[in-house]
Amino acid sequence: MKLRTFSIGGVHPDENKLTPELQAVKAPLPKQAIFPLSQHIGAPAKAIVAKGDKVKVGTMIAEAGGFVSAPIYSSVSGTVFKVDTAIDATGYRVPVIIINVEGDEWEESIDRSDKLEKAEDHPELTPEEIVERVKRAGITGMGGASFPTFIKLCPPPTAKAECVILNGVECEPYITSDYRLMMERADEILVGLELLMKAAKVKRGYIGIEANKPKAIELLREKAAKKSAAIEIVGLQQRYPQGGEKQLVDAVTGRQVPAPPAIPVSVGAIVQNVGTAYAVYEAVMKNKPLFERYTTVTGKSLAKPGNFIVRMGTPMKELIELCGGMPEGDHKIIAGGPMMGKALVSDEVPICKGTNCVTILSGEESLRKEAQPCIRCAKCVSVCPMGLEPYLLARAASLKMWEKAEGEDITSCIECGSCQFTCPAHRPLLDNIRYGKSTVTGIIRARNTK
Repeated sequence: MKLRTFSIGGVHPDENKLTPELQAVKAPLPKQAIFPLSQHIGAPAKAIVAKGDKVKVGTMIAEAGGFVSAPIYSSVSGTVFKVDTAIDATGYRVPVIIINVEGDEWEESIDRSDKLEKAEDHPELTPEEIVERVKRAGITGMGGASFPTFIKLCPPPTAKAECVILNGVECEPYITSDYRLMMERADEILVGLELLMKAAKVKRGYIGIEANKPKAIELLREKAAKKSAAIEIVGLQQRYPQGGEKQLVDAVTGRQVPAPPAIPVSVGAIVQNVGTAYAVYEAVMKNKPLFERYTTVTGKSLAKPGNFIVRMGTPMKELIELCGGMPEGDHKIIAGGPMMGKALVSDEVPICKGTNCVTILSGEESLRKEAQPCIRCAKCVSVCPMGLEPYLLARAASLKMWEKAEGEDITSCIECGSCQFTCPAHRPLLDNIRYGKSTVTGIIRARNTK
């Protein structure tokens, strides 16, 4: 079968997949778990516990703080140490709940059996009930964006969903957590996709997987063929950033999502990560809230990189210790991969809902070369997957030409870093564009509230 891909731009960074064949192992419980209240796009969750309260695994500790928000559940049992602030992946101090871990006592309502629950065995699950269970479980996008999942399943009246697309692309270098999830939980992912399709009231489902994961493509095709003709496993060419939802919609369906405020459902597609589908299965079929996930811990200088099933709230330092500890010398810790991840200021930052990887780069690997004058080569334009002119957006932002930046569609940038990756002059294009996009977004929001 011919491999598909998106139609505009893209780059091919070195894969550096060090851990694809290492089975995920359960990480030990942390000594103390830290739960930031902002683990998703939208309003932060509101703490509903206080110092001294006893909690179990699966106890809600923070409720949704608005419509675009999601509750947070404890991944551990123990005593609330304090509700305070701590540094998260952004580098800022944010409100958190800190729990001292005591044993591993679970809420009795969670089904901990290994029995596979099939969608066809539960006709009582209406679309509305599925959406409610997803909302109640605190599920957000597991691929990094962390958008509350239930909102995507309830598109605006002006848009009609026609299909659900699962993102199994994992095009970012180093990361292998989604690949391990597909290899180890394929059946549950497919049931999760069926539940998402039923919730969205669509008849077609797709899973997009890049060609560098042939075992996952073969496994899921074999299982999907036995399950439903409505589900197609789509093989994709290797190309970054194919995991971006607009690029994935283009690759799978051939439809291109217009500039904001258009979203994938504007062209009939609802995009979810394979990890999200697995979380939906566990929430709907096992009554298990979202409090653990597959996470890769990797880096060329790590003694024992690996894939882990991690309770959220676990400090990254404890995972790094499982991999042989922080290597000597200068190193950078990144939450995520090297293209779109965030460099951290502390190894005490906890694993959150969107943490698919912890990447350790040596000082040499992460060292930026000195920026040179732009040579007008247009490489940044040729690789932009959104069809933008990155050199122009970066210059407009650096000169604070906000009207110009808005007029040139700076808000369409998906911050993939392809422009900066390919720039022969080593210019900080993405840095300037991120600054400009944030500023312009704020200007637009203020204008719309008048």
